[in-house]
Amino acid sequence: MKKKSIVTILTLFLIFNSITVLADSGVRIYQSENGPVKVPSNPQRVVVLSTFAGNVLALGVNIVGADSWAKNNSNYDLAGVSTVSDHNLEQILALNPDLIIGLSNLKNINRLKKIAPTVTFTYGRLGYLEQHLEIAKLLNKEKTAKEWIADFKARTKKIGKAIKDKIGSDATVTVIETSAKELYVFGKNWGRGTEILYQEMNLKMPQSVKELVSENGYQTLSFEVLPEIVGDYLIISQTSGSEIAFQKTATYQNIPAVKQEKVFTAPADKFYFNDPITLEYQLQFIKNNFLSN
Repeated sequence: MKKKSIVTILTLFLIFNSITVLADSGVRIYQSENGPVKVPSNPQRVVVLSTFAGNVLALGVNIVGADSWAKNNSNYDLAGVSTVSDHNLEQILALNPDLIIGLSNLKNINRLKKIAPTVTFTYGRLGYLEQHLEIAKLLNKEKTAKEWIADFKARTKKIGKAIKDKIGSDATVTVIETSAKELYVFGKNWGRGTEILYQEMNLKMPQSVKELVSENGYQTLSFEVLPEIVGDYLIISQTSGSEIAFQKTATYQNIPAVKQEKVFTAPADKFYFNDPITLEYQLQFIKNNFLSN
């Protein structure tokens, strides 16, 4: 083979791989959605300004700073990790991070890039498992992620089959979240166990919910419309201290799923996200509630 052909093939290989290793430098080129970024080959001090803290933790990578949403999630072991935000750059600088990960809507992205290599992701651009794999590529943990994904999909498939065998393949499930003043209903890609229920297990969503969430993936509602959107089963992600007075109303208590005790309540702080740590909690919650006697 001619030398020119070999060079061409090698060039194409580098272009189509999301990671290029710079020999003996401890640095790689990661092809982010915004272009190439030089990142450490094995990050040791990561700041996470997004919902991805659980992904980083699940891959065994050290976090030195995380936002308040992550810090409030009791599924995560973040003892000793500083609470940070994209508004307090001095605090992030003091942590001496070697990598910053966030969502594409971060404030001060250009200033963050001056502190450490900064990679952002657009929420929903990738499927939830693809997102985990992409973060793993960034962190040089792709093998770990692939093994977990394969195992997770196998387990959810098995549990999903058992649930369908018990409740019937046509049974519908609604997922809502309550806050002090509002109620939210969710589609198939917004955390709260929806990825497991609707994507992996292929459980059915009520048609009324499909129509409501078709545009944004979720919808804000008033408590009065609950009877119209609750399916055969109801999962409530309940925020700490949120108002539950609606559950004492006749409107709520006359919903068939409520009367038949087919309502399962989860703590919202453990239920928000769709990273491996949260997904493991959600899967166990779903299994325990749907398959219990």
